[in-house]
Amino acid sequence: MQRDLHTDVAIIGGGVGGCAAALAACRMGKNVYMTDEYDWIGGQLTSQAVPPDEHKWIEQFGCTRSYRKFRDEVREYYHEHYPLSEYGRSAYYLNPGNGGVSRLCAEPRVTHAVLQQMLAPFINSRKLTIHTRSKIVKAHRHGNEIQAVTIKRENGEKLTVYASYFLDATECGDVLPLADVEYVIGAESKSETNEPHALEGPPDPHDIQAFTYCFAMDYNEGENHVIDKPKDYEFWRSFQAPFWPNPQLNWVSPDPKTLEPTEETLFPGTDKYPLFIYRRIVDRANFAAGTYSSDISLVNWAQNDYFLGNVYDVPEQLAEKHLHQAKQLSFSLLYWLQTEAPRPDGGVGYPGLRLRPDVVGTADGMAQAPYIRESRRIKAEFTIMEQHVSTAIRGDQGAVEFPDSVGIGCYRIDLHPSMSGRNFLDISSLPFQIPLGSLIPKQVTNLLAACKNIGTTHITNGCYRLHPVEWNIGESAGYTAAFCLNEGMTPSMVRADAVKLKELQALLTANGIELAWPEIGAV
Repeated sequence: MQRDLHTDVAIIGGGVGGCAAALAACRMGKNVYMTDEYDWIGGQLTSQAVPPDEHKWIEQFGCTRSYRKFRDEVREYYHEHYPLSEYGRSAYYLNPGNGGVSRLCAEPRVTHAVLQQMLAPFINSRKLTIHTRSKIVKAHRHGNEIQAVTIKRENGEKLTVYASYFLDATECGDVLPLADVEYVIGAESKSETNEPHALEGPPDPHDIQAFTYCFAMDYNEGENHVIDKPKDYEFWRSFQAPFWPNPQLNWVSPDPKTLEPTEETLFPGTDKYPLFIYRRIVDRANFAAGTYSSDISLVNWAQNDYFLGNVYDVPEQLAEKHLHQAKQLSFSLLYWLQTEAPRPDGGVGYPGLRLRPDVVGTADGMAQAPYIRESRRIKAEFTIMEQHVSTAIRGDQGAVEFPDSVGIGCYRIDLHPSMSGRNFLDISSLPFQIPLGSLIPKQVTNLLAACKNIGTTHITNGCYRLHPVEWNIGESAGYTAAFCLNEGMTPSMVRADAVKLKELQALLTANGIELAWPEIGAV
């Protein structure tokens, strides 16, 4: 069965950028359709089970008003629905997990509930239609315009969605090849970008960051929750990449900044960093006694980064193989932790570690979706390069200021090991702006990039890919699409028209999107 749907804005992908785009376009009175492959909308925050990586000023400035509202509502959700302890209630900025990676480490199920809550008024007023467990399978392009896309739903139904504007908010830039939009994958060469950390030789489309299947676990001392030995355990137990200091299932891994072998551990109590705290999403001290039997942590470590092959622009059978092997790596890491991981007391293994499928909403215990760090990237009207944001290059000048700024972000240039065998690259960057030109693909007039598929390079993807930046990108894309509909102009026309660009920027500012940073230091 196939049917048609007509809307103003079609958002393909319901992750962080997609949800923010939907909020923006709906607030502008537009009819919006949004689709996502998984059970939960929210992408990195929910189906991928990755607590938000944020900069140190996030509580005061450096994000959009709606992203701050999202964060506030996550905290309010805990205050309203959870039995907090006096310690938890007294925290001015409640961090449910008190994880080391973020000032807001929360359960994916809560962040999903909050996103649904924020979108509910538009769903109930029929401004917004969301189809989960649905995937784009075809794009219909005529000349420089996308006319429609075909969505296949879980029940086999096909839906043709006609829209005036399309936003690609998928994790891998899935609209781009289907609509024959020019894009880049992998790493550029220095001859192309002149970036200090670009490849010396030719560009390498296989030089793509690792992806990860995250999982949740808790710990119950004295209990035995050891999983069945994973089928590929012996492979992963002995696997050692040429650039790694030892087998991957080990407490020692390269320090991302120095690449020096660095030993970590599981729990606090030694001079080594405790990985259980790193992405902890439940600190039971925040909750009334008896609420939780244990803290809960999400595992997204160097040890379960998968870099043996990519999942897009490869044959479907090969993509499925890599997805399966990435899950096997994460299961193997858990089994190693339960049975063989060296303990500070001289023993081995933590059999009390328990896989928590309920926390991530799956049967097998792995997150619903792999955490994808690097997408296809549009060939944009403007491409952000290392020399625009690097502390080493720009120094006290600050990052380059873009006259077409539609938002701001801040994160280090953080690249994980790649499919081509390159190690971490983690270098300082300056608080930066998001130029409108990086959201606009060349040639196609009614498509906007709405997450990490914008016009960055392999290098600058490393600092433009995190949660608050993706939210800002998506939100600005949503407002831009609505503005263009109202004005009868394309995004490219708006960018080229100084008056209309100022009007768009005024609209963004009025809706709580910061376009420039105060004077602050590097990260």
